[in-house]
Amino acid sequence: MSTTAVRGRFQWTVAVPIAAVVVLAATWANHESPVVLTVIAALLVGAILAAVHHAEVVAHRVGEPFGSLILAVAVTVIEVGLIVMLMTGGGEGTSTYARDTVFAAVMITLNGIVGIALLVGALRHHLVSFNASGTGSALSTVVVLAGVTLVLPSFTTSAHGLQYSGSQLAFAAVASLVLYGAFVFTQTVRHRDFFLPVSSDEFGRVTGLLDEDEDGHADPPPVREAWLSLGLLVVALVAVVGLAKLLSPTIEDGVKSLGFPYGVVGVVIALLVLAPESIAAVRNANRDRVQISLNLAYGSAMASIGLTIPTIAVASIWLDGPLELGLEPTHLVLLMLTVAVSTFTVAQGRAKALQGVVHLVLLAAFVFLSIQP
Repeated sequence: MSTTAVRGRFQWTVAVPIAAVVVLAATWANHESPVVLTVIAALLVGAILAAVHHAEVVAHRVGEPFGSLILAVAVTVIEVGLIVMLMTGGGEGTSTYARDTVFAAVMITLNGIVGIALLVGALRHHLVSFNASGTGSALSTVVVLAGVTLVLPSFTTSAHGLQYSGSQLAFAAVASLVLYGAFVFTQTVRHRDFFLPVSSDEFGRVTGLLDEDEDGHADPPPVREAWLSLGLLVVALVAVVGLAKLLSPTIEDGVKSLGFPYGVVGVVIALLVLAPESIAAVRNANRDRVQISLNLAYGSAMASIGLTIPTIAVASIWLDGPLELGLEPTHLVLLMLTVAVSTFTVAQGRAKALQGVVHLVLLAAFVFLSIQP
């Protein structure tokens, strides 16, 4: 890439987050005008793309799997901020904001990001390979997190409906943090090699770790540029959270005017906040680094549950109204199918385009049934 191209991309990725924060501050109290909302929407998209760029710069500097972890946590910060801000704003869907958004994030990551990554990678490289040991441990952690926080509340009897009692919610929050912390330690310290890109033979069988020194990519950015990108990443995330909050009434009105169930708002929010992950996963799959794509997908699902639920549990101390976390029967079935399909996908350590299609059909079923329950 030429110096001019790098400088051009660098300039817009600096200018857009700053402009987004300025517009956020200027329009916070008055943003009902269609023109203003259009500007906010455009800057929101720009801030998401800028966040992807800066997260990748930082990731390139620190290496894998730390890079995937940073982007996953960054995206989860967006999600947590949006959920808390929407819940504090009140409204008819306040009690299910957390559940709808977290479950949508799980379905989008486990089926959407995984599916598109496998499809893109397999179409370009015939077969894609990854470390089944590392990816399998990530999947099992996601499954337990989802079970404790989203499935069990549908069957407990201490609280009314699909809610946890106070002590049950506290247990789920602590359990989520413990599981997430244990996985991060495993991924970054204890068994880091299990989450690095792998090399494979012509049949897709893993032959070892990929030699990153001969991949033809640019050297890691200087420390100063990485720190600058880290700061701009924070600015971009603040802009995304704030601008999405300003757009949320428009999203809610749009969903209502179309006659869709209120849960569709959670799907839209999850699609919005997971855009950076999706873009990064496709880029890595295209470069035959599906392991990184899977790290992003399962890491995001894990962070979405493991960080969001404890935050919401603490926030519920001062938030009024019930907090429904339990899934409805249709979503329980979709989660069960997703877990079964994901298990078969991960167990082999390699995948064809078919597996990607299967996951994407499951995502399509989730979106369609959210609109037409």
